[in-house]
Amino acid sequence: MGNYLIDSFFALLSNFAFMAVFVSWFVAQSLKVLIYWFEDGKFNLWHFFEAGGMPSAHSASVTACTLAVGLTQGWQSPLFTISLVFALIVMYDATGVRRAAGKQAEILNKIVDDIYANGKVRIEKLREILGHDPIEVFAGVTLATIITLATYYVYFAR
Repeated sequence: MGNYLIDSFFALLSNFAFMAVFVSWFVAQSLKVLIYWFEDGKFNLWHFFEAGGMPSAHSASVTACTLAVGLTQGWQSPLFTISLVFALIVMYDATGVRRAAGKQAEILNKIVDDIYANGKVRIEKLREILGHDPIEVFAGVTLATIITLATYYVYFAR
């Protein structure tokens, strides 16, 4: 069993698509920590685990996956088409439904603040950063494109 786990781990490391997606996601999430650190003036590692914010890790992940599939399976392959449609849905959802839910949460939190300003009742606030604006999505796409092409070069340029 131990050898199987080790072999599986090394198989993932040799999987170009997996590595492109993982590195793109990891860099996007890490950049969020740095960006919030500069904006807020305090370091908070928990931003690494949050959804929303700059750049979009969702967009980076699906872009890396789609580009990796296109580079390895071909731009005419059905798998590329499936991946592209999936990526477009995720990015649309991030800027549409999830962003709208975040704005609604912001408004509801203001209403709760106004109603319970006397401090006698404590209501848990909703998360407000759920989605992305188009710039955050574009940043995630750009980041993933650069990382995926660099990863492709490392894996296949010999």
